Parts: sequence; C-alpha cells; structure tokens
Amino acid sequence: MYQLSIPTRIRTKIQLPASKSISNRALIINTLAKSKLVPENLSDCDDTRVMIKALQGHHEVIDIMAAGTSMRFLTAYLSITPGVHTITGTTRMQQRPIHVLVNALRSMGAEIEYIKSEGFPPLRITGKALTKNEISLPGNISSQYISALLMIAPVLPNGLKLSLKGEIISRPYINLTIQLMKEFGAVVDWNSEHDILIKPVPYTPTSYVIENDWSAASYWYQLAAFAEEAEITLPGLLPNSYQGDRRGAELFRKLGVDTSFTKDGVILTKNNSCVSRLEEDLVDIPDLAQTFVVTCALKNIPFYFSGLQSLKIKETDRIGALISELGKLGYILHQEKDSILYWNGERCEPQTTPEIKTYEDHRMAMAFAPAAMYVPQMRILEPEVVSKSYPLFWEDLKIAGVEISQLKR
Repeated sequence: MYQLSIPTRIRTKIQLPASKSISNRALIINTLAKSKLVPENLSDCDDTRVMIKALQGHHEVIDIMAAGTSMRFLTAYLSITPGVHTITGTTRMQQRPIHVLVNALRSMGAEIEYIKSEGFPPLRITGKALTKNEISLPGNISSQYISALLMIAPVLPNGLKLSLKGEIISRPYINLTIQLMKEFGAVVDWNSEHDILIKPVPYTPTSYVIENDWSAASYWYQLAAFAEEAEITLPGLLPNSYQGDRRGAELFRKLGVDTSFTKDGVILTKNNSCVSRLEEDLVDIPDLAQTFVVTCALKNIPFYFSGLQSLKIKETDRIGALISELGKLGYILHQEKDSILYWNGERCEPQTTPEIKTYEDHRMAMAFAPAAMYVPQMRILEPEVVSKSYPLFWEDLKIAGVEISQLKR
C-alpha cells in the first residue's frame, strides 16, 4: 500500500515505456512474417512479456495471466498455427467473454473448444488452415477481436474481406493495426466505410522500432493539470502517431495543459485556461476514461462521458470501480445504459483516510495516483498492478520529486 506526497510544482523529464498496443501487434505480425529480426524498443511490461514467451518455443499450455490483448491476438494466431494448444489466464481473465472472436474463427473453419465455461477462456485450439475469406461482425465489439482477425488475414490462403455492421467503436485501434500490417508489407485497406479487404500477400520481414506510449503519457498530463506549475518533457511521442490515445492531448488542453511538439517528443506546460464542464464521447479512447474521470472530479469540473460500453469487460468493471473509489473521495458519480458516466458536482462526506482499491487493474492505480496532490492522506492498494503496462511508473514519479511511502495495511 502506497501513500504519495506530490509537489505542486513539477519540472521533469520522463522516459515513457514503449507502446504496449504496438508492441503486441508487432510481435504477432513479426512472427507471422517468419522474421529473424526483433522489433526494437519493445514494451517491458507483463502483457508484452507473456506475448514474447507464448511466441517463443512450442508450449502446450500458454498462460497469459491478465493480458486481455494477448488472449485475443493469440487465439487467432494459434488457430492457424500447427499443433494443439491450451490458452488460459487468471481467474478474472476466465470471466472475460471471448465468444465473439471464437464464433468468428469457427465460422472461418477454426477448431476451438471451451475447456470450462461456454464463451470464456480457457480454450483448446487445434491449428489448421482457414479457407473462408468473408466474414461479417458487429462494429461495436472490442477492436481487439477485429485486430486479431486482421493480423492473421494476409497469411490465409484466400485473404479476407471483413465487414463491420453498424457503429464502429475504437476505429483508431483498427487503423493502428492496419498501419502496422502495411509497414510489414501486407496489402490491406478500407474497401468502404464498413469493409476491410486483406489480400493473401504474405508479410515481409521488416526492421521496426516501437514508439512510446500515449496511454502512459496521460498520467503525466494529469499531474500537469493538477500542479500549480508544470513543465514535463516526454521524449518519444510522435505528432503523427496512429495511437488513438494521442487524442488525449487535445482533451487535456481543455483542462489546462498545453502540448508542444519538439523533434524529440513533447513538452507539457500548465496554462490558466480550463473549461467549466466537459462533455465528450470517449468511444475511440476508452483506456483514458479513468484518467479523465479522476482529473475532472478532482479539478471540480462536472463531466458527461459517453462511449464507455467496453469498460465493463476490461481488467475490471471500470465504471463500477470509478463510482466506488471516487465515492471514497467524496464524489457521487452516476452511470446510464452501461456506456455513460457523469458527475454534476454532487458531493458526499469523504473518508478520512481513503484506501483506493485497484481491482487488479493497472489503470486504476495510475489514474488515482496523481489525486494525492489534492488528497495527501489517500492510499493506493496493490500498487504493483502497474507492471501490466508501466512497470517503472512509481520509479518515474520519484524522478519527478514525488515521495512514496510504503505502508502496511
């Protein structure tokens, strides 16, 4: 359990981790390209480490622990990889549905069995050639299902035409996958607003460098937003990045943080301009929802965030977790239709020494940590969960002048 003391003036330079999203996609694509090259600047986090281990050697049982991205991507990958493999994970992972992806792969000819509960991991997968080259899916499913199918498509005998019906959520993540596929030589593109066409043109071994993580940057934007004065330099962030979470910079400008791009990365500075209320559709950037919910509440900015339908099947039910933990700090949040979270300024009596549960969710720990600037008596439970995406998060905070005390519960 950690308790933080954060200075109100922050001037620091932080080397962010590499993008987990790009790392895991690049590893799958690189393996399908049968490349002897290794992508450079890979993320050094739990999710990427389990992906690397799974792709090395011939494991009959693959335990991806809590790595949802790895579960989805490897399910598709193993479906076309010779051999019989069992893929499993933590108790929470075994509660996260995967039937949409399994049904899609089965319709293409894949041989996949549920070992315990219908629709959930663990899975037993027998790899084989998949010959069906047309499939239709709802556009409002997790982009990781879609990306998993896209990445195996170039090595399928007949390629793939993937049609997405209705509203397409998380389109930036789909575009990120398509861009990486192209950089490894795939012939893939949107054939129309809802159809993606992938030709059966194999990947080419390619030298590739992973860019740094815009999702991880969001917690430094939070600190800048809370500080009285801030100048935070974050190397390795690209202005033309295909990471959807780059949009976070635009929203933080409304919350008092300016972004200046340099040849090396970005510099965050505090300005005195801040909206009185924030209403946004976060369907394209769901991983930043916790960041913006906590930031707005602590800055006393009422908010209305829609497009959050994927939050209930993340590492935890993130909507429920935010309502519960911000309640400890004295903020009464409301949800609607499992996809909307809002706060109209309603308050309750805060706990004297609030202990923030992290629910085995790295983003709960990191999104609440900056709040200690306003609530110094707050404690973060199970802080080690940050290893899922940003193992050096606490060490980087110390570099910025944050004092961290480890307490016994």
